Amino acid sequence: MDERTLIMTPGPTYVSEDVRQAIAGRITNPDLDPSFFEYYRETCEKIKNLLKTESQVLILSGEGILGLEAACASLIEPGDRVLCLDNGIFGNGFADFARIYGAETVFFKSDYDKGLDPVKLKSFLETDSNFKLATMVHCETPSGVTNPLDKICPLLKERGIISVVDAVSSVGGEELYTDEWGIDVLLGASQKCVSAPPGLTFLSISEFAWDKINSRSTPIAGYYCNLSTWASWYENRWFPYTQSVNDIYGLRAAVERLLSENSPQERHRKIACALRSALESAGLELYAADSHSNTVTAIVLPDGINFETVFKAMLEEHGIMIAGSLGYLRDKVIRIGHMGENCYEDKVYMTLKALGEVFEANGRKLGCDLHLEFALNMKIQP
Repeated sequence: MDERTLIMTPGPTYVSEDVRQAIAGRITNPDLDPSFFEYYRETCEKIKNLLKTESQVLILSGEGILGLEAACASLIEPGDRVLCLDNGIFGNGFADFARIYGAETVFFKSDYDKGLDPVKLKSFLETDSNFKLATMVHCETPSGVTNPLDKICPLLKERGIISVVDAVSSVGGEELYTDEWGIDVLLGASQKCVSAPPGLTFLSISEFAWDKINSRSTPIAGYYCNLSTWASWYENRWFPYTQSVNDIYGLRAAVERLLSENSPQERHRKIACALRSALESAGLELYAADSHSNTVTAIVLPDGINFETVFKAMLEEHGIMIAGSLGYLRDKVIRIGHMGENCYEDKVYMTLKALGEVFEANGRKLGCDLHLEFALNMKIQP
C-alpha cells in the first residue's frame, strides 16, 4: 500500500510519529530486567487513568479478541448462565466465546440500529436475573451504535451479575467511567482510538470479578487466556509469558498522548456530530437510528451503487481507504472511522470531499458539498 494512503477505517488507525519512535526503542529482556517490571506497572497505572478505574489493569500480548476470550475463559465454568446483550454483530458474537467454555447463553435482543434500551432490560431482569455474568459491546463498530453503559451496568450490579464490556472501539473516544458505572471487566485494545499498532489487549478487572475467578470449583481451561496466572506478577517479578516489549513502548506513548489532551472525547463528539450533519444535509442516510457512535459512522449505500465501486474509487482515485461492514450489513453500508489519530478536521474533510466526488461520478446527486458542509459545521475555513 502507498504510504501516502489516508486510512479512514474504524481501526487500525494512524500511528503518530512519537508512537512510532517509541516502538523503535531499545529492546530488553522483560523477564530479567528489573526496570521493565516497573515500566509495565507504570503503564498499567496510566491506562487506569484513561479508563477512570482503581481496579487492576493488565496488558496482554494479543489483539483485542484475546481480552474477550480471556474474560470468558477465566470467569465461565461449564453450566454457568451467561446473559448476552445483543444489539449488533459483535454483541451477538460474544456468545460464541461464552459457549466455548461451556456457558448456557441467554440473549437479551434489541434492534440492531439502536442503542440497548435500559428500561426493557430492567423489565427483562425482573423476570430472569439468574446469571453469573453479562456480556455487552460499548461501541458496535459494524453499525455505528454506542450503548448506554452508564444505565446498563448499574442494573446488572444491583443483581450481582458480573459485567464484561467490549470497549475496544470506544476507549479514548467515548466518555467512559469504569468504576462509577460499575463495570467489572472492561476490555480495550491498542489499535482503535488509542492509535497504537494492533497487537495488544488491555483490561481492567474489579475485585468482584477477581473473587469469582479465584473461587472457581473447576480449573480454567488453557493457559494463555487464564487471567489467574497473573496473580502476584509484580510481587514475584514474573510474567506468565514474554512480553511484547516494543509494542508496550508504543502503547504507553499513545496513552500518554491521549492523557495529555484536555478532552479527546469532546474532539471525537464534535467531529462526529459535524460529519453526521453533513451527510444528512446531503441527503444520505445514516444506518443507526439513534445512539450514534462518536468513533465510527455507517452510511447506507444509495441505490445503484455497491461497496466495491466506492471502495475502489476512493482508494485508487483519491488514495483514501474506507470500510464496508460485516454480516447482514455487508454491501449495504460504508463506514468512515473517525477515531484516534483519524479524528481530525483535515482528514475527515479530505475524506468527505473524495466521497462526494465518487457518489456524484456514480450518478448520486447530493444536496450539498459534503466537505464544505462539514467545514461549516466545524466553523473552520475550507
